[in-house]
This record gives sequence, C-alpha cells and structure tokens, in this order.
Amino acid sequence: MAILNVLTYPDPRLRRCAEAVKVVDDDTRKLIDDMAETMYTAPGIGLAAIQVDVRKRVIVIDVSEDQSALNVFVNPVITASSGEQEREEGCLSVPGIYATVKRAESIVVNALDRSGSEFILEADGVLAVCIQHEIDHLNGKVFVDHLSRIKRDRIRKKLSKQERRGLETLTGSAVA
Repeated sequence: MAILNVLTYPDPRLRRCAEAVKVVDDDTRKLIDDMAETMYTAPGIGLAAIQVDVRKRVIVIDVSEDQSALNVFVNPVITASSGEQEREEGCLSVPGIYATVKRAESIVVNALDRSGSEFILEADGVLAVCIQHEIDHLNGKVFVDHLSRIKRDRIRKKLSKQERRGLETLTGSAVA
C-alpha cells in the first residue's frame, strides 16, 4: 500500500468529475487500499479518488472511533434523501478549515463494494453527511461550495497564506 498525495483546494483538478468504474478489478482494489491508508494516515474519515488525482467514482469512509469499519463505495448514487441536518465539516483537501454545512439527514445509496457486488445502504447522521460530502467530490464540488462567496474567499486567502508560509519554511526565504 502507498500514501497518496491529496490535492489541496483551490487546485482545479478537484473540479473535475470522476468517471464510472467499468469493472472492479485488482487495480481498483489497490486504489481502494491506498486511499484507505492515505485517509487513515491523514487522519480523516472519508476520501474520494478525485482528491488523489484519480478520476474514478470511488470513495472510502470510516466514521468509527477506532478505524475498524471501512466502507467502500464504487460508483455510488444517492437514490433517496430526507430531512435536513447541519454539521461542521472539514476536508483533507481543505486542511485546517471547518464550517457548518446543511445536508440531508438520511440517505439511501446504491454502490458496488470492493469485490464488485452491488449493495444498498441506508445512512443517517455523520455517515450520511460523509457520503454526501465525498459524492460531491466525485461531481467536482468541494464542501466550501456550500458556503457564501465571502466565506469561500476568506478560506482561499487563508490557504494561500498557509501555502506561502510552508514554502518559506522549506526554502528559508520569503516567497512572493
């Protein structure tokens, strides 16, 4: 397994839409394993393939306290949703930024698992939020898209500043 590089907002590759997986094969399972290792190492609770610059409709999620309940969704589609909830969200592609986002309280998702078998899952609470968040990534959306333009601009500036500071640390000099 390998730790993959996670793209950071506002990288334009995060805006691309992922393509359906035609067959769940050994390459797909290796991607799933690498994504899970990357997510756990970060640490995070969800990761979409597009975030690691792979244009496939694959997401991994584990909302358990002890990282013991990996959920794999290949070609996920939300077929039903109900209710509404607001929760604070963060994102591995938007490091250090958290904001409250409105999402459906309960969802039903159809997908394939790591062996290629189809399944249907009813989810609510934090798992429902995470699935919606990761499917947004597959569709070229980032959670900050749910925020006002002013908040998005502030986040973009903050991340840009963090990146400059990181470069200054690496090079030992100021970067314009």
